[in-house]
Amino acid sequence: MDVGSLKIIVTGAASGMGRDFAKHLAAEGAQVAACDLNEEGLASLKAETADLPGKVITLMADVSNEADVVKLINDAHAQLGGLNGLINNAGIFRDSLLVKQDKATGEIQRMSLKNWQKVLDVDLTGPFLCTREFAAKCIETKTKSSVVINISSISRHGNMGQGNYSAAKAGLVADTKLWASELARFGIRLGAIAPGFVDTPILQGMRPEVLDKMLSAVPLRRAGSPREIWLGVKFIVECDYFTGKCLDIDGGLVL
Repeated sequence: MDVGSLKIIVTGAASGMGRDFAKHLAAEGAQVAACDLNEEGLASLKAETADLPGKVITLMADVSNEADVVKLINDAHAQLGGLNGLINNAGIFRDSLLVKQDKATGEIQRMSLKNWQKVLDVDLTGPFLCTREFAAKCIETKTKSSVVINISSISRHGNMGQGNYSAAKAGLVADTKLWASELARFGIRLGAIAPGFVDTPILQGMRPEVLDKMLSAVPLRRAGSPREIWLGVKFIVECDYFTGKCLDIDGGLVL
C-alpha cells in the first residue's frame, strides 16, 4: 500500500510520536484524521501541516470512551471520504510499584486500582475500541485493503514500576497477532511497533543523570528519534505481505 493513498486516523496525534506520524503521513500525501483530547496541540498541528501535500483534519475523542470512538470513526470516514488506515498511538503512564514499604514508617503503599484501570482503559481498551469500529467500517464499506498499526512498547517485556503499562502493551501485541488472523480475510492487515527510549517531550523532561543511566543500557547508547519509529510505520504500511508481527525498534535494548 502506498503511503500517499492512505486515509488514516492517528490517535494521540497532538504531541510526541503521534504528532510526528501525522506530519510524515501528510508530507507523503496521505489524508490524516488527527485525534486527541489536546485541542491546542491539534490546532497547532493543523497549522504546521497546512502547506503539505496531504490533508490533516482534527477530531477530539477519548479513545477509552465507546461513544467517542464510534463518532470518531464515523466522522473521520465522512470527512476523508473513506478510511483504510489506523494508528493506535494514544497512551498514558501512571507508574508505581505494585507495593512498596516506606523505610521510615514501615507503611505499605499500593498501586491504586484507579491508576491500574486508567492505563488499561486508554492503552488497551482504546485500541480495542478503535480497531473494532475501524474494522467494522472497512468491512461494511467493502474496503479492499487496509492497515492497523498498534504502538506498543519495550515495556511489554516487563518494566519495574510499570505493571499497568506493561500489561497493556503486552496485551496489545497479543491482540495484534490475534486480530491479524481474524481480519485477514477482509483484507485488513495489522502490525505492532514496540519502541524503546524515543526522544520525545517525556524523555526530554527527565533529569540528565537519570536519562544517562537509562541510555547506558541501550547497546547503541542513544535514544531513538521519532523519525526512526516512523520508518517502522512506513514499512508496515508499504509491505503488503506483513501482518501479525511486532517490530522492536529499541536500539538493541531487548536482545
